[in-house]
Order: sequence, then C-alpha cells, then structure tokens
Amino acid sequence: MATSLGYRIAVSPSTSERSDEILTPAALEFVARLDNEFAGRRRELLDERRVRKDELNSGERQLDFLPETAHIRDDDSWRVAGAAAGLADRRVEITGPTDRKMTVNALNSGAKVWLADFEDATSPTWANIVDGQVNLYDAIGGDIDFTTDAGKRYAIGDDPATIVVRPRGWHLVEKHVRIDGRPVSAALFDFGIYFFHNAKRLIDAGVGPYFYLPKLESHEEARLWNDVFLLAQELLGIPRGTIRATVLIETITAAFEMDEILYELREHAAGLNAGRWDYIFSVIKNFAKQGADFVLPNRAEVTMTVPFMRAYTELLVRTCHRRGAHAIGGMAAFIPSKDPDANALAFEKVRQDKEREAGDGFDGSWVAHPGLAPVCREVFDGVLGGKPNQLDRLREDVSVGAEDLLNVASAGGDVTEEGLRANLNVALRYVDSWLRGTGAAAISNLMEDAATAEIARCQVWQWIYNGTKLSDGTAITTELVTELLDEELATVSADLGGASGTLGDARQIVVETALGEKLPSFFTTSAYARYLTTT
Repeated sequence: MATSLGYRIAVSPSTSERSDEILTPAALEFVARLDNEFAGRRRELLDERRVRKDELNSGERQLDFLPETAHIRDDDSWRVAGAAAGLADRRVEITGPTDRKMTVNALNSGAKVWLADFEDATSPTWANIVDGQVNLYDAIGGDIDFTTDAGKRYAIGDDPATIVVRPRGWHLVEKHVRIDGRPVSAALFDFGIYFFHNAKRLIDAGVGPYFYLPKLESHEEARLWNDVFLLAQELLGIPRGTIRATVLIETITAAFEMDEILYELREHAAGLNAGRWDYIFSVIKNFAKQGADFVLPNRAEVTMTVPFMRAYTELLVRTCHRRGAHAIGGMAAFIPSKDPDANALAFEKVRQDKEREAGDGFDGSWVAHPGLAPVCREVFDGVLGGKPNQLDRLREDVSVGAEDLLNVASAGGDVTEEGLRANLNVALRYVDSWLRGTGAAAISNLMEDAATAEIARCQVWQWIYNGTKLSDGTAITTELVTELLDEELATVSADLGGASGTLGDARQIVVETALGEKLPSFFTTSAYARYLTTT
C-alpha cells in the first residue's frame, strides 16, 4: 500500500483472524513515520555496538565510567519524571508473553505490574506478534477472556495489574513489514502499533502508555528512544512526558551509564530493572576472548550474591533512588509443581532472593508465575509496610568502581560435566520450543526465555575458546562438546517422544552459535532465517 506521505508499505499476510483491526493503514503509516525518521540513527548505533564489542573482545578498549559525561553523574540537581498513575507501587511484577491465556492470568495474578513481553518471552512468529497486539487491545478495552480446554472461563477481575509493554530490542527487524523495501525496526513496530491503538484509551482510563526498554547498551540508545517518544506523542497530540519507560540494565556497557541513561530519558523515565540473565550473557559476549579472568563457572553458580553481580545491583539501587526512579529486582523463574518437597525448597530460595533485594532497597521484583506473586508480595510488604516504595533509601553507603563491576573472577566456582551438559540440554529444549512458537518454555520447573539459551550456548563457546578444563581435568573441546551434544539430543528426543520437526534445526542453531570460530547471534543463523521467513 502507498501512504499519504509517499511511503510504500508491504505487509505479509497474517493467520490472525483480526489482523485487519490492528494492521490498519493509519497504524502502519504511523509506524512508517517513526521508522523513516529514526532508521538511520538506529543503524549507526548498531554499528557502534559492533565496533565496541570487537574492541572489548580484543582488549583494545577498557570499560570505565565515561569521562565526557562526568558532569551528569556529578550533578545532584536533576531528577527523572518518576512514577505515573498505576506505577507508584511496583512491589510485585509478573512477566510473560502476550498470548491470550497469559494476558488474562497475568492481569489477575495479584501483581501490581504485568510486563507484557514481545521480546525474550515471545517467539516472534508473525501470528504471535499480531495476536499479542490484539490481546493487549482487548485487555485495555476490558473485553478479553479465556476458556480452557476443560471449559473453564477466565475473565479480567476488578483490580488488574498495570500493563507495561516490552517491545523487541533495537537489534531486531520485523521482516513481515517492509517500508520502501526495507524491513521495519521490530522495536518501532511493537511500540508504534501498541501506542497508536492504545495510548489515548489508556489515558482515558486513568493510566498511560508505559514501556520496558530492553537490551540498551549506551545512553545514546536511550536518547534515541526518548526522541521516538517525543515524536510519537506529538503525532498523536498527546502531552509531552505522558509516556513512562523503565530500562532494563541487562548489558555490561549499560551498567557503566545508568545515570546517563536516566538523564536522557528523564522526562519519561520511571526506573531501572536488574535484568540479571541477559547481564551475565552480555559479560560473556563482550569479554569472551579476554582470558581466564572472564570465564564464568557453571551457570547455576553465578548467583546474585557473587561480588561482581552484587556490585551491579547495589549501584543500580543507589543510582535510581538518587534520581527519584524505581529500582526493580530480577526474575524468580521457578514454576510450582505437584512435588511438595521440591516446591518447599524452591519457595525458600525465592524468598531468600526477594529478601536480599528488599533489604538492598529495591522497590519491587519480578516473578514468572502467579504462584510466586504471594511470596514476593509478602517479602516486600514486610519491608515497605504502608509505603509504596523505598525511594527514601538513598544507599549512600554504596561505593562501586569500575573494578568492582569487572571483577568477573570473583564468581569463583567450577565448570563440571554436569554444568556443560545442562547448558547443552536447556539450549536444545529452549530453541526447539522457540522454533515451535513458544518463547516462554517450562524446563525443569523453571520458566526459561531467550536469555537462558543465550547464556547457555555462549558459555559453551567461551569454554571451548579458552580451553577451559572440567573439574576432573578434562579439556573442553569442540569434539567433546559435539559428543555430549548428541547424547543430550538423544535424551531430549526421547523425552519429547521422538524428534520434533524442529529439533534438528535447534541442534543446528546450537552448533552454529556455540561451536563455531566466531560467536554469532541466534538471529544470524541460517535455521533462524528459514524460520523467520516461513512463520
């Protein structure tokens, strides 16, 4: 179709029965206007990412707090916009994809906020993306329900969670929508379609359009989002500063620019979140070739209590509260099961994790399952009392330097065959699930998303590259990993009752991203390219 502004927009057919309600000419023109305005800057920033990663990997660049922005960090006078209606109390947040069942369950979970996720918890099939927008549109209109196969109907209750949408990151494109022949930014598509259809309705309902921003690697990328917000509000006649954004600090480079990220978004900023799993992945990715000091042990041993992770979270709380922003803790991924003993052990670990966060000054935290919401709420209720947050806890006792954030060796721990097998097993299971259209996968009583697979395969690559030895002295080689991969493939296949149609592609993606000479992204693999163009 040709728009009134002269753009030519091509849209792939969608299996969604209501795609015409969402992919309207006016909505697509709005997305095209945003993409046309910011596509060049987005590409430039992605080029800067690649250069920076290569320099960090080679040792040509050392991470530190930026000298050119010291004036922003040193200035005590500025504050962010802070909480808007529905965001003052964020003690429990639930995350999950935007399928219809999750939409209803998340809004009814008792959590204060639902992170409606188009990113790591959503497999980006065209149907999933379009249906997710339909589900959010219905939820905001109060016209959504879900009926189970057994005939039980669920509808939204009287006190639903506040919706905060997480669009996909700057690094991804939506190939099903092309503007003048080029694929649109996935971030701008997710944001633009949701904002166009729902911003005014949300404001009329007494809240507003709120977003979680993923995978930022610099304050320049935050500035780009702020400019997107300004233009979007202007185009729809919405007052400047209506949008609120919470940024996930889930890259090691962003950890050195938390003040600057808040500053760039200050008229729209609500807080920062400690995205722990992607943060660990980012550390591995950026320092994969830097030698033994940056080699992490088994994934299960890299907890939030190891010194370099604790430095990151404490700095986040101090930075947020100094600027009047919420500090939101990390994910509790456990899924309750029918085993009472396993549940008791897991619930105690979740409780300890949330007690640490609440004690450190976080204003709330994430859960992946409604069954964990009461545990998280009880812990934060005990600390907050009648207050909505802990913004008054400035954590002036915290002092974190570059050396603390980069002290990866402080994690200690071992690399074992069990840990290596676990990485291969979960990577196979998750990627298989993802290729079949499910981005939030229940694996071994944990809700896993794309960040899990990224860490798992990235660790394997790093161990091979650095010649890491298992605790029994066996060197981790390509040959050893290939042998174990095929053994784990047989185990997964047997558990699934035979090889699924996508398990072979899952193995190929793991091979391409964990055993090759380079460390590529999932999103550059040939198997993923086939998947994206056919779904």
